[in-house]
Amino acid sequence: MRVVLQRVLRAAVRVDGAVVGEIGPGVLLLVGVTHADTEAQADWLAKKIATLRIFPAVDGPSGFDRSLLDIGGGALVVSQFTLYGAARKGRRPDFIEAARPEAAAPLVARLAAGLEAEGVRPIAGGVFGADMQVELVNDGPVTLVLESPLAVSH
Repeated sequence: MRVVLQRVLRAAVRVDGAVVGEIGPGVLLLVGVTHADTEAQADWLAKKIATLRIFPAVDGPSGFDRSLLDIGGGALVVSQFTLYGAARKGRRPDFIEAARPEAAAPLVARLAAGLEAEGVRPIAGGVFGADMQVELVNDGPVTLVLESPLAVSH
């Protein structure tokens, strides 16, 4: 799995003009799934994201001292198959490496559920497969690309 994580002051996702998910301070997660991804990888990413120290200390210099759990921040989880797009050849990207919706949707949901199980709240999301408009105020800006390991043991 591949996740583009953005630290945000707020973020929202709209479908057909209506807000379907929004959070205040926390992280926006753009989530891509490939063919070999498993539930164990979604669980690994949930724990990593919940405890990753990417927020500054309350009193002190800015830095990376606190986690999403430490600040009580939320997560907006948005599926994005284009994270596995390849544009090396030609002028149109191909998405051969992206998992099919029937495989990807449950893993995106598993990541969101895993974050909630770790104690992250609120959890919000988009609509899998919909044309979505994502709004965010990037804080920092802080943006990271996370990849789950190929094999994960519990």
